[in-house]
Amino acid sequence: MPGSLMAAEMAEQPERLAQLIGRRSTIAAALGPLLDGVAGTVIVARGSSDHAATVGRYLLEMATRRPVASASPSVLDLYHVDTSFTGYLVVGVSQSGQTPEISRYLEHAAHRGARTVAVTNDASSPLATLAQAVVELRVGEERAVPATKTVTAELVGFGLLAAAAGAGPSPEDWARLPEQVAAVLSDPDPVDDLADWLLDARRLATVARGLLFGAARETSLKLQETASLLATAFSAADLRHGPIALAGSGIPVLAMAHPGAACADTLDLCATLSARGADVRLIGPVAGASCGWDAGAPEMLAPVLAVVRAQQLAHRLSLLLGLDPDHPAGLSKVTPT
Repeated sequence: MPGSLMAAEMAEQPERLAQLIGRRSTIAAALGPLLDGVAGTVIVARGSSDHAATVGRYLLEMATRRPVASASPSVLDLYHVDTSFTGYLVVGVSQSGQTPEISRYLEHAAHRGARTVAVTNDASSPLATLAQAVVELRVGEERAVPATKTVTAELVGFGLLAAAAGAGPSPEDWARLPEQVAAVLSDPDPVDDLADWLLDARRLATVARGLLFGAARETSLKLQETASLLATAFSAADLRHGPIALAGSGIPVLAMAHPGAACADTLDLCATLSARGADVRLIGPVAGASCGWDAGAPEMLAPVLAVVRAQQLAHRLSLLLGLDPDHPAGLSKVTPT
């Protein structure tokens, strides 16, 4: 049945995340020495892993109080620049651990003085074997092409990295997260209206700010993969510049917000976009939202819940369009770049 693999893997997330969270002490013990006194952090990833890394940049910069950057693998692969990484932590993120450029970058960084960590679902993968420490996701094989349980596990993995640096969620917040994910999964009906809203759409802007921006990026990718929808993610701050002119075209906008530091700005932007003619829908535990999740989750874990909502939307819209979200046309599980 179309979509059965993706649905089954989405349903695994509460249990898989609980198991990963249950290993946080062991993971922290392995990561702690690598995080002590870092000059800064560089994260290298592609695709959905890069969207998890977008959240990770915020979490690790807040935790280490040192700059965190997203790597450009082409600097090494195409321009052959011999960058020094002395004193830096370099985190390679790949669900499969099989992406050659991620492994090459981590290997080069290690040779040039970096402390290295791999975040991956396969502890025997090339990426994992190159790293000094591994955040092993252990979520089981993922057979549907769109990544679901591996993405939420990567988000949790970055939370565990931040916690190892001394600034993660409380034990109570960690304990509640699997239940909060289960609550979202058991409440799919609010997403139906959003899927109907996008049924005839040809393009979409997704918007968020701060910790939720990575979730907005992942939402765009999921809709691109499963529904062939031309979706583009914007930071709420960036959209206020030139791209806000798009609002006058009536483009649909899907915004994400959660109570916290970035919420007020996102809600203000939604009001501005609506006034300019954009068709805006909001998701999150805030007033006026089409659907949401537990408002009691800390802002640093909200991206996990937002991504699960995005998975539901992508799955539902794909089926309404008569597509198979398990096997999007022209895509494969591992992209060898």
